[in-house]
Amino acid sequence: MKKLSFIAMCLLVATLAFSQKPVISFDVTNYDFGKINEEDGKATYVFNFTNKGNAPMVVSRVQASCGCTTPTWTKEPIAPGKKGSITVTYNPLGRPGIFTKTITVYSNAADEQTTLIIRGEVIPKPTSKNDSYPVQMGDLGLQNKTIMMNNVEKGKTQTREITIQNTGKNNLRPTLENLPAYLTATVSPEIIKPNEAGKIKVSFLSKNCPQWGPTNDEIYVVLNGNKKFSDEYQLRVIANVIENFSSLTPDQKRKAPILETIGRTVNIGIVKAGAKKAAKFKISNKGINPLEIRRIINNNREVTVTKSKMTIAGGKSEQLLLNVDAKNLAAGEYKKTITIQTNDPDNSFIILVLNWSVQK
Repeated sequence: MKKLSFIAMCLLVATLAFSQKPVISFDVTNYDFGKINEEDGKATYVFNFTNKGNAPMVVSRVQASCGCTTPTWTKEPIAPGKKGSITVTYNPLGRPGIFTKTITVYSNAADEQTTLIIRGEVIPKPTSKNDSYPVQMGDLGLQNKTIMMNNVEKGKTQTREITIQNTGKNNLRPTLENLPAYLTATVSPEIIKPNEAGKIKVSFLSKNCPQWGPTNDEIYVVLNGNKKFSDEYQLRVIANVIENFSSLTPDQKRKAPILETIGRTVNIGIVKAGAKKAAKFKISNKGINPLEIRRIINNNREVTVTKSKMTIAGGKSEQLLLNVDAKNLAAGEYKKTITIQTNDPDNSFIILVLNWSVQK
């Protein structure tokens, strides 16, 4: 009998403990913003709730399904019968169209998770001239100021276009100046009327380019013959001249030059502050045909590279002389790179790493 009474008491205690739980009750769990304008910015709605349980409630976390939706919530414990809120802000910028987002509320309530939903439709902001033509050169609007040719095989021509528009009130006659021999440029139409669009077409003729590897040229837009060689009217043309080795015959591949080095790192060691120090880097040709050092790309002011020959015969070697000038270098560790371009099909570009330390 006593045993039965004890069991009954345990069940009663467990029931009472379970019943001592907060209960979260939202006024609404879905909200439709309807149509909102992108240009009006962020839209916000507040979801109110009541603790209808008989124990304090704590909202521990609120998680939105998208980074475009930001929730904030009542952090303090909410007593039975009291209210709290979840404020949800949606950012429509760059998100035109219909949307539906969920917000999950985590708490110590009997239902540990509650899902809220917001929906609506974002009306895109009107397109302006500044959106389509963010670059302005006088009354000429352009899509951008940089023309990327990317890789251009030696002997081939690459062409790119930029859309332009006359954003002024008078006719414009754009032309281009300061073009090297390997660039050509045309503008169509030659005369652009107010609010009329046109195109700048630039061609890169790699056969006329005297160097291999990356090129970076500045050309200038001239309006109605008024030459202003300033940054405002500058276009940049970037390309990388490469060789297509895929067309080599089996015999050409067999006779191809083979670049060989002992590692790709040169440890120059300690350089005294204000002093200079030299190091050598050996390049060998283990192939049959001559190895051409087509270009050495060195963007380091403190490093100079001297080469005795641009061509290395089969079975021969040459030395690169590397000089570090620590005149304007602070004490510390240094790591720089140099890119060497060759006609070895398997090593057309190699990166040489230079390490040294400057000590007072």
